[in-house]
Amino acid sequence: MKLNGCCALITGASAGIGREFARQLAGRAGTIVLVARREERLHELRDELTKRDPNLKVHVRKTDLANPVELEELIAWLEREKVDIDLLINNAGVGDLGHFATIDPARLEQILFVNMVALTMLTRRLLPGMFSRKRGAILNVSSSAGFLPIAGFAVYAATKSYVTAFSEALRAEVRGKGVSVCALCPGPVNTEFMQIAQRPGKQPYMAAPEFVHVSAEDIARAGLAAVEADRPLAIPGFFMKLAMFFVRLTPMPVLRLASRVTAKRDRN
Repeated sequence: MKLNGCCALITGASAGIGREFARQLAGRAGTIVLVARREERLHELRDELTKRDPNLKVHVRKTDLANPVELEELIAWLEREKVDIDLLINNAGVGDLGHFATIDPARLEQILFVNMVALTMLTRRLLPGMFSRKRGAILNVSSSAGFLPIAGFAVYAATKSYVTAFSEALRAEVRGKGVSVCALCPGPVNTEFMQIAQRPGKQPYMAAPEFVHVSAEDIARAGLAAVEADRPLAIPGFFMKLAMFFVRLTPMPVLRLASRVTAKRDRN
């Protein structure tokens, strides 16, 4: 799908990759709906975007996607204001570093709802409109973690496995209806995500080597390019592409062994 003049909705737009999606769509999109919990940051981003492109319409919607009521309010607002979204970027995501048995139940519910339920419900509610207009694209921000069982990051990795599989299946279902679906699977990136995922009082996580990191700017650029090229999957960065190629060829017993080693190293 060509992005010029599109009407885009970006979840998790207040920071990191989501903010970069908004910045890179400025000058191309006609309308952008910024969705996140931190309203002040959204207003700052809106001011930045409209300063760069005075013709751009930017809507700020403070929404906690872990709250079903607020999610419904967002959808109702889109319908009431007749904001026809033709580019949905499901970028919001939540993680937790630590063993599953000790995760805070409220945190667990938040991860499941934001990473899977809200993404799925937004897609379900906006997809029929894309069908009727015969124009649309859905970019689901998954993760390379979704290709692996990761001890100490079990729930996050599992939710991202869902996102990737859901995207692939949905892509097959919408074929020929003017809508494309892409899963963006970045590896390590220098954003605040991992700091937020870190549990209070725990030792800092072991960061991946710097050479495998890809900037938020490059990840957003790769995602938008994949949408325009109608690609099913995008893994930004040469080293992550290579690593995930071998991971997907690796027998599960070997991946299980690696996961056990990780679990022993990171007892919580």
